[in-house]
Amino acid sequence: MVKLGRNDPCWCGSGKKLKKCHGTVSDQGEVMRPPRNVQVLKGQDLDKMKAACRLAANVLDETCRRVAPGVNTGQIDQWVHEMTLDAGAYPSTLNYPKSPTDPRLPRIAPGAFPKSCCTSINHVVCHGIPKETDVLKNGDIVNIDVTVTLDGFFGDTSRTVYVGTPSIDAQKVVEAARKSLELGIQAVQPNGRLIAVGQAIYEYASNLGMGVVREYTGHGIGRVFHAEPQVCHYPSHDSDCILVPGMTFTIEPMINLGTWRTKLDNEDGWTVYTLDGKLSAQFEHTITVTDQGAEILTIPG
Repeated sequence: MVKLGRNDPCWCGSGKKLKKCHGTVSDQGEVMRPPRNVQVLKGQDLDKMKAACRLAANVLDETCRRVAPGVNTGQIDQWVHEMTLDAGAYPSTLNYPKSPTDPRLPRIAPGAFPKSCCTSINHVVCHGIPKETDVLKNGDIVNIDVTVTLDGFFGDTSRTVYVGTPSIDAQKVVEAARKSLELGIQAVQPNGRLIAVGQAIYEYASNLGMGVVREYTGHGIGRVFHAEPQVCHYPSHDSDCILVPGMTFTIEPMINLGTWRTKLDNEDGWTVYTLDGKLSAQFEHTITVTDQGAEILTIPG
């Protein structure tokens, strides 16, 4: 990030000094301009981005409808894979972070993610690898994370769903995660601060006695899967910046029933668990900043 002085040119490109232009949009002192590689989309690019996000949302929505006791996460991955290909898109997690592979006959590079979506069950926070041996049972919760690449743009969304009848703890953490995302999106304002997103999420979840994961964050997205800004779900001045209309990024709070701390599965290099073994839930949308606030792009339709 670059800190701007009041006599520096305004970040909006008007040519005016900051103090004569957007210097009053922040009451927190120093103003942070958006990172140089932030994804700001307009016109046809934004239309293409919306199409990718809508497809991701449709794939996720249909997949979630099929979740039931007895379904295994390998089946979930197959559904996501086939629906994405049928729509003329690519499942972005397949062989990530390496170059896309042939989705019909995938060759997975060493260390790359081997599946077309992430499935995170119960105490798995994120990046769970789908497996035929992971059979969902009544009372489980599972987060399904879908990202597609369509016409050069990425759409990214996730949802935690109940499998059968949820426990009281499952309902608590899932509904807390759902509300956390809602509040984070409401905190997005044009010429506002990114830190407001993390503040809204953290204050709500922590007041419920729940942990807000810090090691994994939202991110800028557009022509690039993971870009600036880093969207922390807790107050972080290090990643703070002004929110410019046209910026596109994900908000994806991971809320834990217990501690916010996590641990990585060293064997597969991807799966992230809660440190204390308690439940975790997550919801994610891709949004764009507008003149009125935030527009959710990952809505089925």
